[in-house]
Order: sequence, then C-alpha cells, then structure tokens
Amino acid sequence: MVKNTADQTTVREKNLSSVLRLVHSQSPISRAQLAIATGLNKSTISSLIDELIAQNFVHEAGINSGAAGRPATKLEINPHAGLIVGVELGVDFVTVAVTDLLGNILWRYKEDADPAEGQDKMINQTLLIVKEAMTVNKKKGERFFGIGLSTPGTVDLKEGVLIFAPNLHWRNVPFRKIFSDYTKLNVYIENDANAATIAEHLFGTARECRDFLFVFAGVGIGSGLFLNGNLYRGKNGYAGEIGHSPIMAEPSPTVCHCGNRGCWETYANQYSIIQRVQARLEVKRSSIIPKLMADQNAVLSIPLIKQAADLGDAEAIESFTEAGHAMGKGFAGLINIFNPEKIILGGPLSLAGEYLLPAIRETIAHHSFLPEINQQAEVQLSSFRSDASLIGAIAIVIDDVLSRPMNKGGDYTNR
Repeated sequence: MVKNTADQTTVREKNLSSVLRLVHSQSPISRAQLAIATGLNKSTISSLIDELIAQNFVHEAGINSGAAGRPATKLEINPHAGLIVGVELGVDFVTVAVTDLLGNILWRYKEDADPAEGQDKMINQTLLIVKEAMTVNKKKGERFFGIGLSTPGTVDLKEGVLIFAPNLHWRNVPFRKIFSDYTKLNVYIENDANAATIAEHLFGTARECRDFLFVFAGVGIGSGLFLNGNLYRGKNGYAGEIGHSPIMAEPSPTVCHCGNRGCWETYANQYSIIQRVQARLEVKRSSIIPKLMADQNAVLSIPLIKQAADLGDAEAIESFTEAGHAMGKGFAGLINIFNPEKIILGGPLSLAGEYLLPAIRETIAHHSFLPEINQQAEVQLSSFRSDASLIGAIAIVIDDVLSRPMNKGGDYTNR
C-alpha cells in the first residue's frame, strides 16, 4: 500500500510538472489543449489545474470565444506566485536581480568587484547586495522561491560547492551553505555557461532545440551542451570547460589562468582583445580609442572598444575580427564533434557580436570537417547577450519550480 501511494504521488507530481511547463511555455492555453498535449483525460487535467490554481501557480485569464465550438477558459502562469533572486558572480563584478515566475526583472543592481581583494570580501559584498534585493522586494503574500547563483568554474551540484574557478583562483567554496545560512532560502548553484544554456532553453531562442551548444565568452570561455533534449554534464558534472582546450600547435607565451599554454580562451577571451588593441596603440596606429579613453576618463575595455568600432575605428574592428577567427576555430571543433542544430554566443563578449559573428562563420566554413555539417549549424547571439548568465541563475530556480511544483506550494524557506 505504501508503495502504491508513493507511486501515485510520483505520477501526480510528474503530471503536475508536465501541465505547469506547458502553461509556462504556451500560455494562454485551455484545459482542452492541455489534455491533447499531455494525453491525459479532461477530468485529470481539471484536477491538476485546480491544484495549481490553489497553489497560486496558475490563474484563469479570460475566455477565448473566437474559435469554433464551445468557448474555453484560458490559463496562464501567475507571475506573482513568487519571487526569484538571481546572482551572477563574475570575475570582476557582481550582478543581482529579482524576478517574478516568468523571469521578468523587477529589480537589479550591478557592482564592480576586485578579486585581488580576496575571496571573503567579494562574497560578503555579494551577500550585502542580496540582502538589499530581498529587503526592497519583499511584499506581503509573495514568497521567495529561492536564490540561483551562477559562477565561473566547475561546480558540485549535489553539495552546492564551487570546486575550482581558474580565473578567480578559488577552490572548494561552499556557496550553498554560505548563502543559505545568510538568507534562509533554498540556494541553487550552477556553472555560468550551464546556467545560460538552461535560460536559452527555457526562455530564449533554443526553446524548441534538442541539440544546441551555448558558448559563454568573457574573461573565460565555457560552454553548456544541450544534447538529446537534456543538459549534458559529463561523469562528474564538469563537462563544458572548452576554454581550456588547446587549439594552437605553437602555443602563445601567454599562460592561461589554469596554468597551461595554448588554451582556446587565451586567444578569444576579452583580455585577448584588449591586448590586441594595446599592441596596436603601442606602435602608434591611427585610432580614436586614446581620445575616447581621455574624454571619458576610462580604462581600455570591451564596451569602449565596441564604441570605437561603432564609430568606424579600423583598429577596434580588426581586433574583434581577429578574436572572431580564434573563436571560430573552437566553434568548428564543436560542430565537428557534436553536429548541433545551433551554437549560441552569449556573455560579455556578445556585446560585440556583430563584429565577431562574420569572422566566426568564415572560420567555421574553413575548418569544419564537411560543408554539409557546418551549413546545418546556425550560429547566433544569445537572446540575453551579456545578461545570459544572470538570466540563467534565475532560470535554474524556475526550472526546479516547474519540475517539482508539489514541493513549492508552501513556505519555500529552508527549515
């Protein structure tokens, strides 16, 4: 009897999740449409919807009388079912946002950070911003579903621990415990590229894709692999560290943060672009970049180089093009191995996507194994551009809510 009860509970949660995901992705949708899409009978659908309405996940959104036949009540996700806190921990910045259940940003704040000042200071800085986010956005009757944190590096999902972040030089950071103890909320930790991949599948241009790759390019380069309809994590959950794949037969003298030479990201990350521009300026090539830096009292950065490129600066455009060719070599290898439907570029460097993509596509055409393969892979920019990892932090919480709605109907704080 216990076994049967447990089985029935499992089946009901699976059905609740299926219905909730459909309402989330296809609303407004009717009960009859849900019955067709799920294969469940109408009485079961009605029972499931009643439960989701009682839990405040779904609400009725009017009657559609335009189609032939009996008018149908349409259902939508209730965006006010609860709040999500998303934290993007970058190498040199922290961004925190609060969203509703549909991922609409209600509040956000970004602050520069200096990893040289130490791990504890950067974490405490992040916790204070999270506290402000929760204080400002706490409303009577609205619960917090949890906190999602995206971070560069390898992550132990089960324990909620950052194993190693080469660009931060951090090891074995118990993020889940730190943030959970501080906020009393459930905390989800994910690698930044994997988080962005989940966001693209849940909200972005890859919603209908079963096989796509997300490349997160900034200080480092990482990827999320969505294969056969699921995020591929590898044996221990560390798949996707493509930035540390060697791509040059004669490695650059530049040592990667991982300690090796010739890593892909040393040729195609944001530092490599800045170094290319600096090298051009040192030989006194004609450029408006020094004037922009002086006028704005700013250091050389990707946004400033992008500004120069937009004004037609040849040195800025050529530096982006060179980085695009370096990116394209890595993209070609990924296409040869995985034969994806799409490769999506996101992260800070996607700000300059219009200058990178032509070179990426040109290099893919030269280095892919077969034209038939590279022609099938569409290369495009993330729906969320530089916010991909932030939206990913939010998406990992929402994805869990959609997966386990029976556990999310009550108080969502940790006990």
